[in-house]
Amino acid sequence: MKAVIMGCSRVGARLAEILSEDGCQVTVLDTDATSFKRLSQKFQGTALLGNGLDETALVKAGIDSADAFIAVTQGDNRNIMASQIARHIFKVPRVVCRIYDPLRRDLYSDLGLETISSTTVVAQMVKENLLG
Repeated sequence: MKAVIMGCSRVGARLAEILSEDGCQVTVLDTDATSFKRLSQKFQGTALLGNGLDETALVKAGIDSADAFIAVTQGDNRNIMASQIARHIFKVPRVVCRIYDPLRRDLYSDLGLETISSTTVVAQMVKENLLG
């Protein structure tokens, strides 16, 4: 599988490492070069400086032949926009978008984006931990 990850946050870096360890071809795209310091020595993919809202940067990252695009920056708006570009312009088969705001998650999920609200996931995990 070939995956493009937008955002080399803690989540993006860890996901890149996990997918790379599983034999996936991974490119991580971020606007801040210092973010790539989060990638471990084990990461076998490509780290690319660029904006995931820029079609030229996305093409350089290999989106035109990607099986998956994952948007995990710190901004809901950027993640949503980049995910829509990946899905509608580049026709990436699998697009996953992290959204912090649970209300937005539901809205964009209804519009066909595969969304994950880390806010909701963590709240549910804490609840399960507390209540068993």
